[in-house]
Formats: sequence, C-alpha cells, structure tokens
Amino acid sequence: MAAKRIVKSSIDWVALSERVPEHQRQSFAAFKAKSDGYLRRVFANPEKAPAIDWAFYKERVPIAGMVDDFQKQYGALTIPFPPDTISSQLDAQEKEIKADVEKFKADSNARIAEYKKQLAHLASLIPYDQMTMEDFRDAYPEQAIDPLNKPSFWPHTPEEQLDYEEKEAPQSGH
Repeated sequence: MAAKRIVKSSIDWVALSERVPEHQRQSFAAFKAKSDGYLRRVFANPEKAPAIDWAFYKERVPIAGMVDDFQKQYGALTIPFPPDTISSQLDAQEKEIKADVEKFKADSNARIAEYKKQLAHLASLIPYDQMTMEDFRDAYPEQAIDPLNKPSFWPHTPEEQLDYEEKEAPQSGH
C-alpha cells in the first residue's frame, strides 16, 4: 500500500489554541513548534526517491553485472509504511470522551435550569430592606424564628440553643 503524501497539517491550530488553558500556553507553543519542524523536515524531502542514471554507472563500473544487480535490488526496494494500529483506539477514546462531554453538558444544563429557577424565585421576593418578619417567614420558613412551634433563645443562632452540640475542631499538627 503506498502512503499518500502529506499536503498540509490536518490540525486546526487556531481552534485548538482557543481551547488551551492560559497556564498551558507555553507547552502548547512548544508542541506546535515541534509539529511544524517535523512537517518542514517532511516537505524538505522529495516525494519520490531521485531517479538514478544506471547507464552512467554501467559505463564506469568495471565489474560486470554489479550495476545490474544494484539496479535490480534498488527496484525491488520498498520501504514499508507502518500499519495504523492506533486510529481505532483513538476513535474509541474520542467516542468515549464525547459521551462524557455530552453527559456533562446535560448535567450542566440541568444545574443551569435549577439555578435559573432559584434566581427567578429570588427575583420574585420582596427586597430585604422592605420585608417584614411575616414576609421573611413566608419566604424562608426553615430560617424564620417561630416562637410558638420552635422557641429559641436570643440571638437565635444554633450555638446559643439548649440542644446545641459543639463539633470537634480538626486537630492541628503543631
């Protein structure tokens, strides 16, 4: 199977650079420079091996049959192109990553919808500076002071209540 000549890079460097995080720009630039250097080295070589003037050598080489032998060996020489064993793995990995990305996008859209709902709720509330204690109780029943059903001591923080249990502070290594 003959390998086809690389005409240009198949990588969209502009689109790729837009996705590179700021802290990895230097590594990306080094990678692009290596890739461009490789491409330049490939383009510096001719697509086909240069033609050899066998008649010139037949006239000048005194050993009979040596040039014919070289010509036959040169004509039979084929440089094998390595088989592509990685593309299928990359395609499978790309499909897996695309599935993960789609799942992340779906989860993110669900979170966005929930956050929009919360923002709509907050926007529908009366501003705090205009809110009465009854309005606060209606808007936030779990946080409001309820002296009849849940009596509490002033300043009504969890630490000041009778049933409060202090959580142990993490031990420091000093």
